[in-house]
Amino acid sequence: MHDSSACITRDGELLHAVAEERISRDKHDSGFPTHAIQACLDQTGISPDEVDHVCLSWPSPAQEYKADLQGMMRGRMPFEPVEGFLSLFRLTDSTGGKQFYEQQIGPVSSFRYTGHHRSHAISAYAYSGFDEATIVVFDGRGAWESTSIWKGENGQLRRVEVIPWPNSLGLLYAEFTAYLGFRRYNDEWKVMGLAPYGEPGVDLSPFFELTDEGYEVAGRQLLENKGDAIPAEYGVRAREHGEPLDDWHRNVAHALQEACTDGMKQVVETAVRKTGCSNVCMAGGVALNSKANGVIATTNFVDDIFIQPAAADDGAALGAALAPYLDLDGGLPISTMRDPYLGDGFSDKDIEETLSSYQLSYQSVEDPAVEAAERLADGQIVGWFQGRMEFGPRALGNRSILGDPSSESTKDRINKAVKFRESWRPFAPSILEEYAGEYLANIEHSPFMILTDQATEKGSQKMPAAIHVDGSTRPQTVEKDVNPRYWRLIDQFRQRTGVPVVLNTSFNLRGEPIVRTPTDAVRTFFSSGMDTLVIGGYVVEKTG
Repeated sequence: MHDSSACITRDGELLHAVAEERISRDKHDSGFPTHAIQACLDQTGISPDEVDHVCLSWPSPAQEYKADLQGMMRGRMPFEPVEGFLSLFRLTDSTGGKQFYEQQIGPVSSFRYTGHHRSHAISAYAYSGFDEATIVVFDGRGAWESTSIWKGENGQLRRVEVIPWPNSLGLLYAEFTAYLGFRRYNDEWKVMGLAPYGEPGVDLSPFFELTDEGYEVAGRQLLENKGDAIPAEYGVRAREHGEPLDDWHRNVAHALQEACTDGMKQVVETAVRKTGCSNVCMAGGVALNSKANGVIATTNFVDDIFIQPAAADDGAALGAALAPYLDLDGGLPISTMRDPYLGDGFSDKDIEETLSSYQLSYQSVEDPAVEAAERLADGQIVGWFQGRMEFGPRALGNRSILGDPSSESTKDRINKAVKFRESWRPFAPSILEEYAGEYLANIEHSPFMILTDQATEKGSQKMPAAIHVDGSTRPQTVEKDVNPRYWRLIDQFRQRTGVPVVLNTSFNLRGEPIVRTPTDAVRTFFSSGMDTLVIGGYVVEKTG
């Protein structure tokens, strides 16, 4: 399991959620989420002895071993577990996670193991607002699953079908990510960004085929050849990290993204047909593939779609926490997630104490949104730190680096001097939802930056720094009543420039998690080429 996290709920209401990486500062931290659990307790004022259930988004050791053994005997997985699986098994073997939790946090009366895909499925369905839904979990792997189809109805959940490991889109994408010189289970979004630069022509049929109801991945071949299967098939060695990218690499990325999109689309169409419901929920790490998501959202077999903003393993905690409700007659509490700001927040007093401790020059301002908008309109790059931190991998206007999307130079400047990343990586726009129809071809509501759409002609003209080479963009639509301060910033920028959009990227440096605390924000600001930091009710600028 990657991206460990914790959340806490009361009577079905989600109170707090945070990934362990944001506190440990170890990106994609997969250890036991001790810090995240403590943060949930501290931020809500709940003591460990008040917790009724502690739920782990993984099956019990006995269930896990049985599922693995059955999968091996059926020839569905190799006998050698993949990296990361053994570490989790060791964490939960013998006395299991309960003892580990009690050693780290405190005594607990009920410790529940919840299947990994079941946790993902709950996390998508319970927060979708749909009473009836088709749920598809696209994952690298669970205990033995790679993809699963579920039907949610009246708060209950029924598993319809499972595609077992290693027949996995996540595995396919990860192995080709490594072949292209990036880190598997970490840099897949880089490959997604690279794909539009390629052209058709690479035949992936030795490793991937569409079927009538889904896909078939040559997972055993990819695993058993220790990374040699792909070079052996194409006669081209794997790219070493840091080597230049050429047309072959770009074309492989293009073919891989097409395969992933086609496979996901085929499974969702099958799922809708089998469940009879066209309201679709998706979760799992592969469900972060915004390009495929955008295609699926606009198909004629999907009426409405909800993709949980923390779709990867960090978001499985949201499902595990609600699993006990499946034991009750009423089933899961169904709500509509509109607010992803579930993490730690800091008062202006906290922020000023940090700024003073570093002996920084700063000014208190009456309206941070106006201050930020004026600087963005002047062409500055602004660090924006406000309110509670987002849950999930995307910065959605509370831990963001912002720029003017109307200038193409903004993209190059942020890539080179702020994010220190590859020049071909795209950026995303935050758009006032009222104007989404003018700037996006198909999507008018995308609050979690998890769908890709084509820009309209106006969108391409007005926000070129947030448009990818193929004319696509990964938007966040911003609603006034969900994030009023961020909405006001964008509206103030619109009043000054005529553009109801800002370029938004996560507030972090390359290879680091998104900032959580004022200290993180100050350190990142002074380690990069940002011009101004607007943090709470204060503005910090660089001098000299």
